[in-house]
Amino acid sequence: MTTLTQYRARRLDQSLPGLLALHPALMIVGPRGVGKTTTAARHAASVVRLDDARQARAFEADADAALEGLSEPVLLDEWQAVPGVLAAVKRAVDMEPRRGRFLLTGSVTAEVDPATWPGVGRVIRVPMHPLTVAERQGRRTEPFLERVAAGEPLPAAPEAPGLRDLIRIAVAGGFPEPLFGAGSAGGPQWYRSYADHIAIRGAPGVERRFDAGRLRNFLDACALGSMRGVSFQTLHEAAGVNGRTGADYWRHLERLGMVWEIPAWASNRLKRLVRRPKRSVADCGFWAALLDADPESVVEDGDLLGPALEIFVAAQLRAETGAPEGKYALHHLREAQGRREVDLVAVGPRGRTIGIEVKATAAPVFRDGRHLAWLRDQLGERFLAGVVLHTGQASYPLGERVRAAPISTLWA
Repeated sequence: MTTLTQYRARRLDQSLPGLLALHPALMIVGPRGVGKTTTAARHAASVVRLDDARQARAFEADADAALEGLSEPVLLDEWQAVPGVLAAVKRAVDMEPRRGRFLLTGSVTAEVDPATWPGVGRVIRVPMHPLTVAERQGRRTEPFLERVAAGEPLPAAPEAPGLRDLIRIAVAGGFPEPLFGAGSAGGPQWYRSYADHIAIRGAPGVERRFDAGRLRNFLDACALGSMRGVSFQTLHEAAGVNGRTGADYWRHLERLGMVWEIPAWASNRLKRLVRRPKRSVADCGFWAALLDADPESVVEDGDLLGPALEIFVAAQLRAETGAPEGKYALHHLREAQGRREVDLVAVGPRGRTIGIEVKATAAPVFRDGRHLAWLRDQLGERFLAGVVLHTGQASYPLGERVRAAPISTLWA
């Protein structure tokens, strides 16, 4: 985790003051080591680290009494280590529902069954994802999708990277420690250790343990299948586990923020769409380490280059769409028999839609935007724009409401 002297402002830093002014309690959820505690602590008046046995002892004995008298906002870090603290927060909020009282952080997404989870209706979830390139570079940029919707120019970023540098940026990932601590040389080992010690051994609040070897095989299968649209059956067969075990493994890894699904998009105007989600490892650095793929091998292997770029772009957009102020939801589109496919479909208010293709080319041509043009023709005025993101430097039109733009425009 970064120190305060190394701190990079996060998109969430802009949102938290306003959210605290509106709600009594916020829960920041995201993978372990993504920077939740470091960011939340900057907005808290007091910090309680519940994975520290000395600090946890009072909350284990009487969580309600332990909360009394603490300066607010109170940050309760790794709250799952003392699960009873969540019910105490609920009671405190019920008794005094004033704004900005509690921040909770943890490395496991809690279940949302209203019958078993006392935070429903009282604790607002706020997702936190790995660092984007804009955050890594200290840039405050307008959201990419908002710029696309407004028809603004989509230039390359200053000092825009070429292909090899772009891939180096991608496979460095978005976790603070390998970026600013271990560095590029130690990054892959950090990610592999992360897989062994966090995913397999669990995290505070995870009581169930899995077969370490089989779970690691399943995680490797997830990396190999990332962004390829493989079926869930293919994943669990590749890992050598049955369907029920594979489903348990996926839920476990998803709760830890290590994998995610991009849901299939559906429209009444398009009847022959595949409804299967795309599944992927959530971070490109993590993906590369699992496959033992360095930047050079990714650039030289077409079977790796395409997925690497798509995982990377999706991670940048996921952080944008998952922000509290995000107006769009990410999907993907694929016709039956794979005749047409759009890598990412961002759906906003009133069904307004932006299509995004990711191409491993420096100079896309009209043909590269043909599926976006088809989607435009199907949706009519609901189609705001289509963008073919590429590895080059230029931005130019590829047809009506379809244009090419460099990947680096995401942080321009």
